Amino acid sequence: MHDARALIDLGPEAVRKLARRGYTLDLSSLESLQSRRVQSIRSAEEMRADAKRVAKDVQRTAKEGGDISDLKEHARKLKEQIRDVEAEQESIQQELDRFLLEIPNLPLDATPDGDSEEFATEIRKVGTPQAFSFEPKDHVDLGEAMGILDFTRATKLSGPRFTVTRGVGAELERALASLFLAIHTRRHGYVEHGVPFLVTPATMTGTGQLPKFEEDLFKTGVAERPLYLIPTAEVPLTNLYADEIIPARELPLALTAHTPCFRSEAGSYGRDTRGVLRQHQFAKVEMVRLCAAEESQQELLAMVGHAEACLKELGLAYRVILLPAGDMGFSAQMTYDIEVWLPSQNTYREISSVSDCGTFQARRANIRTRGADGKTTPVATLNGSGLPIGRTLAALLEQNQQEDGSVILPEALAPYLGYRRISADGTPQE
Repeated sequence: MHDARALIDLGPEAVRKLARRGYTLDLSSLESLQSRRVQSIRSAEEMRADAKRVAKDVQRTAKEGGDISDLKEHARKLKEQIRDVEAEQESIQQELDRFLLEIPNLPLDATPDGDSEEFATEIRKVGTPQAFSFEPKDHVDLGEAMGILDFTRATKLSGPRFTVTRGVGAELERALASLFLAIHTRRHGYVEHGVPFLVTPATMTGTGQLPKFEEDLFKTGVAERPLYLIPTAEVPLTNLYADEIIPARELPLALTAHTPCFRSEAGSYGRDTRGVLRQHQFAKVEMVRLCAAEESQQELLAMVGHAEACLKELGLAYRVILLPAGDMGFSAQMTYDIEVWLPSQNTYREISSVSDCGTFQARRANIRTRGADGKTTPVATLNGSGLPIGRTLAALLEQNQQEDGSVILPEALAPYLGYRRISADGTPQE
């Protein structure tokens, strides 16, 4: 969440920055709310000071044997007035908080202009897309022919946008998660966590999913206790440190987790509905880093490299792009997407998104660090996919398919599987 005073001080500059991502900041309304808040705080302070003076007058007059009835009545009225102004102050603060919670993060000026991937800046391509001597199949046809992906039975169980993996398919999912976790924990210094898959509204608010994006979430609860299924492990991992002060010597913190993710994909019907590219439930290894605010950009580049390491280990062709201001997530100030090559679509498709959120989430979740001067400041938070299991599986099948319908797997998975080839009928072959 933004600091209201900071936005007001930026003034037209804040309006300009937010306009780049398609948000119109009503600066006059913000200034009015902030002014009302300051005035209510000032009024309450003045009344409390007055109440203290009256209390002293009551004590002095009582000691002198004077009549304190009028003073006590004045004290009673002051108490009521303080209660009323405090209630007004709380109401104004809630209105201001609601206003601020709807405002997205300010994009860095280094992000390109534009509101779609069409305006993204390509940073690099890695690997050469394979040239097939035959018409390549998509992962759906390959997986169903092998019997390792079952979309029909998944639909029977849960409706569209769910997948059942079977045999080698399930083994491959497990192997990919193990490989990614091993890369991040052993090479990159992340600490693996097991986290809840159900979280509170406050937790969702901390990372920016609530209140604006409630329609994208799956909600449940126990009695009067509302809970949300996590859309990504970013939510519980980041909020592990909500309302805490992290010693500066402990930064940066690097956290990872393998979890299911649940997304309603509201408004996305008709797009990428075939296969595993856009599911209501999918598995993902997530990376989260917390660092000093001034170090967030170098940490962002490091995280992009960590996600790339997984694709390089698998020998998959991909590219890295810098997203334009209008195409970033709500909480991001800069985002790099990594897109893997899908032969069936003859194009690159997103497989990882790595974002620098600056202090935006930390302000919402109240995550701070203490400097050498003893003062506390918000940390910076970063998050990224490292990687989604289903999309990686799809890319593996498509990029490594053979004309006979079999698939040759990269050597990096051999220690986790014990084989490197999947026959056309889904049988593992050493």
